[in-house]
Amino acid sequence: MKLENLLLRSLFAACLLVCGWIMASMLFTPGPVQLAGGGDGGKVGVLMAVPGTCMLPPDGVVCPRQDS
Repeated sequence: MKLENLLLRSLFAACLLVCGWIMASMLFTPGPVQLAGGGDGGKVGVLMAVPGTCMLPPDGVVCPRQDS
């Protein structure tokens, strides 16, 4: 019983520590993080984030493949 308590307490402490690190990095980051590149390579990241022409409808039917 003592071993399980020790494991659970250490897991809880580790989770709190990781959450604290994440919160601190969100609060104290000096500037905005740029995920997409600023040059020509930045367009690729933006295009990958934009959904395609065929969205999955609410009934769950899969879109057919388009030969290109």
